[in-house]
Amino acid sequence: MLTVNNLKASIEGNKILNGINLNINAGEVHAIMGPNGSGKSTLSSVIAGREEYEIDEGSIFFEGQSIMDLSPEERAHKGIFLSFQYPIEIPGVSVSNFIKTSLNESRKAQGLEVLPAAELLKLMRDKMTLLEIKKGFLSRSLNQGFSGGEKKRNEIFQMAMLEPKLAILDETDSGLDIDALRIVANGVNKLKSKHNATLVITHYQRLLDYIIPDFVHVLYDGRIVKSGSKELALELEEKGYDWIIKETQTL
Repeated sequence: MLTVNNLKASIEGNKILNGINLNINAGEVHAIMGPNGSGKSTLSSVIAGREEYEIDEGSIFFEGQSIMDLSPEERAHKGIFLSFQYPIEIPGVSVSNFIKTSLNESRKAQGLEVLPAAELLKLMRDKMTLLEIKKGFLSRSLNQGFSGGEKKRNEIFQMAMLEPKLAILDETDSGLDIDALRIVANGVNKLKSKHNATLVITHYQRLLDYIIPDFVHVLYDGRIVKSGSKELALELEEKGYDWIIKETQTL
C-alpha cells in the first residue's frame, strides 16, 4: 500500500529525514517510536504532503503510484488521513458542517454522489456511538473549547467518517488520560480492516497496549535504526532509547 524509499527531507535548510525506508501493506498496523527530534512528525507530514517540507531525495508510492507531486488534498482524496498532534480550532464552523464538507468533497473526487442529508446524519450518529461521543457534539465549533481528549476523539471521528485507506496517527495519545486513551484506541481498532492500514506515531509504549502493532520501528537521527514486533516496544519501555542509540553509534 505505502512504499517509502530512501526518503530524505528538510525544512528551511535543516535536514531532518536522512534516508527512510518503510513498507506498509493493507491490514497492517505499524508503530514509529523514537526520542524527541528524531523526525517522527516530519515523516508523517511529508507522507501527507505538507508543503513546508522539501524532499531532497527518495520516493513515496501509494498503491503503486508516486504521490510526490500531489497536494495534501489530492493525497487525502486518494485515502491518506493524517491525525494532527495539535488539532486546530475553527470558530464558527460546526463539527457536522466540517465533516459534511470533507466527506462530500472526498466523494466527489472519487466520482461518487454526495450523501443525502438523512443518510449522512445516520452515519454520523453511528460513528458517534462507536466512539462513545455524546449528543450535542456535532453542533459545537470545531475543536473550540474542546479538551485534549475531545480534540483527539474528534480526529478519530473524522477518520471514521472518511474511512481512509491509510490512517497516520501523529501522537494521538499526547495529553490523554487513561479513559480517553482507551476510547480513542478502541475506535481505531474497530475501524481496522484487511483493506486499510494504520501508522501510529508515539513516544510511549502505553498506546500500544491498546492498539497492537504488527511492526514497531525506532526512528533516530532521521533514520529507522531498528524494527521488530510489539516486544520491541516493551523493551524500549524498560530500557529507554539510550541502548539503541549507543548500538547505532557503534555500527
